[in-house]
Amino acid sequence: MRRLRYNDAARDDLLAIARYIRLSSGNSEIARSFVSSLRIQCEKIAALPGTIGRTRSELRSDLRSFAFKGYVILFRYVEDTVEVVNILERHRDIAAEFKTEQS
Repeated sequence: MRRLRYNDAARDDLLAIARYIRLSSGNSEIARSFVSSLRIQCEKIAALPGTIGRTRSELRSDLRSFAFKGYVILFRYVEDTVEVVNILERHRDIAAEFKTEQS
């Protein structure tokens, strides 16, 4: 199992997802539960390196992604660590969003 690390953008994404769900549902527990399920998926990615996700070389040569419940977890392997780079809503133009966030 590799270590798991969230970069600043991924942490911001998790906060934004929680905020959006809390505001749209009116229920903080639903928001917490969903963000927890995203974090569990990230832990699974770290536990099974190389077996989950697909390469996203059109975004960046070292990037991989995994779709989960309407979101795309973007991550990369850095030595013995899985670094979660972003967690974006799957209907967004991820290529455009990713280029904007990486600029």
